Amino acid sequence: MAKEITERVQDYAQWYQNLVIRAGLADYSAVRGCMVIKPYGFAIWERMRDALDAKFKATGHQNAYFPLFIPKSFFSKEAAHVDGFAKECAVVTHYRLRNGADGQIEVDPQAKLEEELIVRPTSETIIWNSYRDWIQSYRDLPLLINQWANVVRWEMRTRLFLRTTEFLWQEGHTAHATSEEAIHETKQMLDVYADFAEHWMAMPVIKGVKTEQERFAGAVDTYCIEALMQDGKALQAGTSHFLGQNFAKAFDVQFANAQGGREYVWATSWGVSTRLMGALIMAHSDDQGLVLPPMLAPVQVVVVPIYKGADTISVLRDACQTLVHECQAVGLRVELDAEDNARPGWKFAHHELRGVPVRIAVGIRDLENGTVELARRDLQTKTTVSRDGIALVCQQLMNEIQESLFNKALDFRQSMTFEVDTWEDFQLRIEAGGLVAAHWDGTGATETAIKEATKATIRCIPLDQKPEAGSCIYSGKPSQGRVLFARAY
Repeated sequence: MAKEITERVQDYAQWYQNLVIRAGLADYSAVRGCMVIKPYGFAIWERMRDALDAKFKATGHQNAYFPLFIPKSFFSKEAAHVDGFAKECAVVTHYRLRNGADGQIEVDPQAKLEEELIVRPTSETIIWNSYRDWIQSYRDLPLLINQWANVVRWEMRTRLFLRTTEFLWQEGHTAHATSEEAIHETKQMLDVYADFAEHWMAMPVIKGVKTEQERFAGAVDTYCIEALMQDGKALQAGTSHFLGQNFAKAFDVQFANAQGGREYVWATSWGVSTRLMGALIMAHSDDQGLVLPPMLAPVQVVVVPIYKGADTISVLRDACQTLVHECQAVGLRVELDAEDNARPGWKFAHHELRGVPVRIAVGIRDLENGTVELARRDLQTKTTVSRDGIALVCQQLMNEIQESLFNKALDFRQSMTFEVDTWEDFQLRIEAGGLVAAHWDGTGATETAIKEATKATIRCIPLDQKPEAGSCIYSGKPSQGRVLFARAY
């Protein structure tokens, strides 16, 4: 089973695609560019969603839902926004089908919409149209809304989870009385994303701000978390945008302040998507299959009885069922694989492929000796340990594995982060992969030239960047600090 996954060093892209399919996370759809998320993949996404949702609510946000369809005229109200999404929009032009003369279904030409509808690529415009009615006074602020939804962005080249025409995400949209409150919200939600990535996904991230060219369409500033995948490419794992008063002015969203005057509100938006699934896979997994952090694994422990004949089935199942109950009692998510029509080796490979953090195997000799075989997915090790207290041992292992995965990913990122000071060294390092910290003169022209020459983009200007006078690696002009470059997904 696991051998059918292409090795990472041979073809990383094919390894990823094969793993998504073989591990039962997702499948291709009959609709080009779209995917079917299968139950095991959706179970991981549900754990992500629920953890993030709890964090959003803990910071005062509420969930709502807005229409999938957006009138085309709404996009015309914010010029930068429409420019940013115009090439990715799916457009609904008709509302009815009919039987054609040849017996085939066709679009009824008489059912043309008076105004075309855009299938939601993001919801700023439809939401701010509603906020105009919801916000009248400073007492209505702050308005802290999140939406869990699907969006459509028409993509030419797709990859499961990482880039699909339709995907799942959450999008927060908040309104504030002052710019200071909105900026605080923007940075707070960036911290929420970073905390989730590092403590739940065991994936170290760098917090930073995007350059003007990489900024979200219609934003004043875009903040991001960037992660490094095992192939040396970066992945933007989440963004949080300070929108200033752009959308408030476009949709005339004003409020009466405490002094009786009228002001435009200040806005933010922020979001993460099922792209996090791709990040999770590529940050930790190996040639045997998925490697899942225990906090997100749908199954944390699998118990496998090792039968040595029909007469051992009943007693081993009972013993393993007892183990399952003990593990469940300490809060672990446990699965019993008691099927007697598959060999142990097949089962072991199957659960390795699914990324189950811990496997317990029990045979007749183990019962006699009061032991079990304990295997860790992250280290690919197995040891014989005492049966007594095994649930508490597994509980502690969850913490150890979570921390071990984070440290391994952090060590990798540090080993793949380089400072360079010349154009020649920059080109070599970008070609080899990893994050490259280099001086940049701050101009869009230089940023574009570097991208065209190397396919590398400025991933972010790190928030913890230290001022450092230098010379731009491309133009030689003065620079005030290093920014992070990489090729990216």
